[in-house]
Amino acid sequence: MYMKQLFVVCFFIATTLSSFSQKNNSITFERYVQNALQAWKTPGLSVVVVKDGKVVYKNGFGVTELGKQNPFTTSTLSICASTTKAMTAVCMGMLVDEGKIKWDDKVSDVYPALKLSDDYASSQLTIRDLLTHNAGLGNADWFWVLGMNVDTIINRMRLLQPAYSFRSSFIYQNLMYMIAGEVIHKISGKTYDDFIKERLFAPLGMTHTYANYSLSANEPSHITPHFMYDDSVVKPIRFIEAKGIDAAGGVWSCADDISKWVMFMLDSATVNGKKLLKTETYNELFKPQVMVTEDQFYPTQQITKPHWKTYGLGWFQEDYRGSMLQFHTGSLDGAVAITGLIPDQHFGVYIFGNRDHTELRHALMYKAIDFWCFNDNSRDWSMEFFALYKKIKEDAKKKETEKEAKRVLNTIPPVEMSGYEGKYKNETFGNAEIVFHNDSLWLKYPNNLTLHLTHWNNNTFVGKYTYEWYDKSFIQFSLDESGKVSQFEMDGLVYKKE
Repeated sequence: MYMKQLFVVCFFIATTLSSFSQKNNSITFERYVQNALQAWKTPGLSVVVVKDGKVVYKNGFGVTELGKQNPFTTSTLSICASTTKAMTAVCMGMLVDEGKIKWDDKVSDVYPALKLSDDYASSQLTIRDLLTHNAGLGNADWFWVLGMNVDTIINRMRLLQPAYSFRSSFIYQNLMYMIAGEVIHKISGKTYDDFIKERLFAPLGMTHTYANYSLSANEPSHITPHFMYDDSVVKPIRFIEAKGIDAAGGVWSCADDISKWVMFMLDSATVNGKKLLKTETYNELFKPQVMVTEDQFYPTQQITKPHWKTYGLGWFQEDYRGSMLQFHTGSLDGAVAITGLIPDQHFGVYIFGNRDHTELRHALMYKAIDFWCFNDNSRDWSMEFFALYKKIKEDAKKKETEKEAKRVLNTIPPVEMSGYEGKYKNETFGNAEIVFHNDSLWLKYPNNLTLHLTHWNNNTFVGKYTYEWYDKSFIQFSLDESGKVSQFEMDGLVYKKE
């Protein structure tokens, strides 16, 4: 009897201390977030932390839009962006479990519409390759900026020149995840949007999670994206929905719902006692698939100093304090997300934010890991990362200043302004037009993306986007033997005059 009473007392004390510790962690973490929000000038965010199968912390901070009083709550919808990729990998895994496809099946056998400029890559590309960023393609998000639809993008992927030889390196890009969504459609007979809703969101009870913004339009609370101008002023910007990006980064969710996704992934893809993936398929998601090069990893590596960096199926991977950290960021114009899992610690965190590339997300991920996995509050990640990214910006400004110093002042264009007018074409990315209007040159694309061109030096102009949060681009014109404008180059793309 005495031993039984002693056990009850000890259990009560342990439970009470654990509860006190969790509450203390939550209070300390909350204060940390509130202070960090001010430093990073982030209007709002939400955080959810899962430990040992339970939500141990969940809260919203700030507002959904500056100048308005709507709070950023745990039910506020925000963009998952590229954290969607892990969800797409799970959907593909379900088809693998059903025997409808294998990870190493050739894409050409199941989706022959995809052709690459490299015939060998086209013939050998596998389902696994769609999810690991090593197929040879560089970043080609310009397709979406120009508003092209999926069919047009797929047709033009054959024109993209490889950035490196097939499977020899790693460059993060979105096109192959778009193809993964199309493969899911082809194999299952359901669109990607319907498949992920029926096979993932519904079983997990994620009733406020959607495959794209349009599907979420009736929800009462959405974030407004924000951008920081001149490193000081944060302003709201309009959200521009990219069509066809759903499988690569289109999902919208909220902290209340995304907690279910985090618990699902920490519980071996199990919900309500039912496994939605076989154990071997679940393990494959977290298995290192490719090495990540230094220049393709996050700048945070300068401080966290991981010993290795890999990519699984929808997850970046590194070592942190002796554990394997599975994580991924998401970024679209004016909004961010980040998720981090340490399965061995039964720990997960997910963060939404409504300011463009607010790297506060990284700081809060590592802070949450320190708090709930190691009971450690000694490191100020916000301060360290703030200093890191401040230096990165300063270095970029320095390079810009150096470029400006090389500019030869008081030059004039070699031809009359009207001589630049005309229609131009890039075989891969389509048409553009230069218009001379009101004594100014304008570069226009078919989806109304427009740049105002100002003469910079000789035959070079600087283009300022009408999307004011876009960085400027330099446009270099070339002349033919007769002295007439023949083409322009912008951001490495050549458009020839028709």
